[in-house]
Amino acid sequence: MGTRQLETVPEPKYWQLRTVLSEALDSEFAVGEILPNERDLAARFGVARATLRQALEQLELEGRLQRRRGVGTMVAPPRVGVAVESAHHTWPGVGEDDWLPVDAVETDQVPAAVARLLETAPGDRVHLVRRSRVTHDQPVAAELLYVPSAVVPGCAAAVPPGAQARARTVLRALQTLELTGRERTVELGSARAEDAKQLDRLPGAPVLVVTTRYVSAGRTMAVAVATYRADTCRLTFGESDPIALLAG
Repeated sequence: MGTRQLETVPEPKYWQLRTVLSEALDSEFAVGEILPNERDLAARFGVARATLRQALEQLELEGRLQRRRGVGTMVAPPRVGVAVESAHHTWPGVGEDDWLPVDAVETDQVPAAVARLLETAPGDRVHLVRRSRVTHDQPVAAELLYVPSAVVPGCAAAVPPGAQARARTVLRALQTLELTGRERTVELGSARAEDAKQLDRLPGAPVLVVTTRYVSAGRTMAVAVATYRADTCRLTFGESDPIALLAG
């Protein structure tokens, strides 16, 4: 099969401007500083306001800028490094786990992808535990933890009243099992309405989705789907402590 050289595609004008603006943010502006208005910025860089808006929107998606109604566009603080890999394999809620339990319900409505990982059949009951993660006083992630009711038999009857109490009861029941393996995948996604509300983002905003499969005795016992804000945090792996990382 023959080959041919692909034609060089020039960068869009807004992307060139995005690069120039990004360099200006690093050298001329401080965190929290409000940028000049769009008219002045467009005049400074000699571009149309439509081109400027595209560049600003791109930088906002990347977490370099924040827009606040009635305030303007300001330089965002550095992204926060959020550790997703602990030094030891543990069940959710064990040790230095900094997730906060929100609620737990028992349901037979499980996403098809999760059901395949759990190897559950249609109609099988599953405990759905909702948890949230806050770092540096800002919400960075929302998690849905799926635990088949058959894995923790009798748990539903023992669940006390109260949203957080229900969640903790399911977590404690899961922790009585021996964890023999854990597997994680990371992919780019879009915030669902419920996650967006919990993370203070708009539905459809870019997020990082971390799916964790927990294994005991060769069987998947639980699946966690954690949704992280892609604009304010960067995931770190290994034993290093969470640190602030520059965006962009």
